[in-house]
Amino acid sequence: MSNHDGSIAAAHPQEAQAAPAAVIVLAAGAGTRMKSRTPKILHAIGGLSMVGHALHAARGVNPRELAVVVRHERDRVAEHVAVLDADAVLVDQDDVPGTGRAVQVALEALDARAQEQLTGTIVVTYGDVPLLTPETLTELVAVHQGDGNAVSVLTAVLDDPTGYGRIQRHDDGTVVAIVEHKDASPQQHAIREVNSGIYAFDAAVLRDALTHVDTANAQGEMYLTDVVAIARAGGGRVAAVVLADRWQVEGANDRVQLSALGAELNRRVVEGWMRAGVTVVDPATTWIDSTVVLEEDVTLLPNTQLHGGTRIARDAVVGPDTTLTDVAVGEAAHVVRTHGSGSRIGAGASVGPFTYLRPGTVLGEEGKIGAFYETKNVTIGRGSKLSHLGYAGDAEIGEYTNIGCGNITANYDGVNKHRTTIGSHVRTSSNTVFVAPVAVGDGAYTGAGAIVRQDVPAGSLALSVAPQRNIDGWVAEKRPDSAAAAAATRSTTPESTTTEESTHA
Repeated sequence: MSNHDGSIAAAHPQEAQAAPAAVIVLAAGAGTRMKSRTPKILHAIGGLSMVGHALHAARGVNPRELAVVVRHERDRVAEHVAVLDADAVLVDQDDVPGTGRAVQVALEALDARAQEQLTGTIVVTYGDVPLLTPETLTELVAVHQGDGNAVSVLTAVLDDPTGYGRIQRHDDGTVVAIVEHKDASPQQHAIREVNSGIYAFDAAVLRDALTHVDTANAQGEMYLTDVVAIARAGGGRVAAVVLADRWQVEGANDRVQLSALGAELNRRVVEGWMRAGVTVVDPATTWIDSTVVLEEDVTLLPNTQLHGGTRIARDAVVGPDTTLTDVAVGEAAHVVRTHGSGSRIGAGASVGPFTYLRPGTVLGEEGKIGAFYETKNVTIGRGSKLSHLGYAGDAEIGEYTNIGCGNITANYDGVNKHRTTIGSHVRTSSNTVFVAPVAVGDGAYTGAGAIVRQDVPAGSLALSVAPQRNIDGWVAEKRPDSAAAAAATRSTTPESTTTEESTHA
């Protein structure tokens, strides 16, 4: 198979494919056009850093080794990679610039690690191509091995190929060379097929060719692309595999490109969930991280954002105007106009509108957290309701309890946090304040405006009511020139009747 001009999805069967000896991810660049203190590859879309997406694709081909070449902000990038993939081999690029040198030092490091020269297929990809899929790399390797190529390069045909290396083909469709944009002639600039920078190499061919690559070019770098011409000159077969889905090989060099990639990734994720049985009322305003899990018959209303490890169970309705990060939503629950993180919402429960769920919130089945409520580190039992205008923090609330309007747990004494425990079937009246640490027994009640400073036994009524005192004439005495004083005077003075004389000319 010498030429693939469409999608590579129908290439060689995967079962005939051997696992690559290694995947090398190039992640050493500074990314100066991002104009950011954050290394380019650590910028995130779809819930993962760009290098996180790249590592996911790399692991998808089951390589025996995975190497990541680092340099700019080395320690920061290395720490991030170690969190994402503890088995990845970190390789430091030296002062010799260029992708060719980056691959060379990685190969040397992998050979040293194995205590022998690697044989088989070496895949090279980049840390800033977040839409590349494991399936595409798998098929690239299958084509490479099935055709017995020395080098296989993933390419795309672009309307505007400016800035990309151009693919020069022989009449038989094989690749003669890859010419970098800055080194290309006007005739070569007219070529629209471009190099993605993603390759499958025979390890021995790659190792030998890199010893012949120099820096005699416009940028003074060791070009990995030079391996193509060297391999071909040595009698090796070089093929280009054209990928119809150009987005998979698009990199992000600035914030504009990053945003475009993020939007395209989200479009794909949202469409994928709709095809899997999720109703998305307005895909244009719905954002779903690639790490989110949804079940069939979930409904997402407009302006909903789901991030991190959020999981939504069957028949749940989320939105509109809702942002959830690392939140588990139970079956048939409703969450409306809510901002939540690190929380769990039980089956059949309801949350919102205008609710703020902070980490540690656990709402039981059939429970409710209503309008203008904030919760933090609180467990709320089955069927219990916190309906409106309150705060519950560092608390445990039993089953089928009703917390009245304006209730708060005063959990902080200025130095330490304290817990409030409220039992089951409790009824609290409006504007109750629980001054922690305090416990309220099962079946207890509180009166309106109660300030609960001591434990309330089960079945008791807690009151903290002082006799009402009215001071007559206080406004007139203390605020004599105010509008309130004038209004009070009018309301206490008998209405006088005024007769106006009419004058007729």
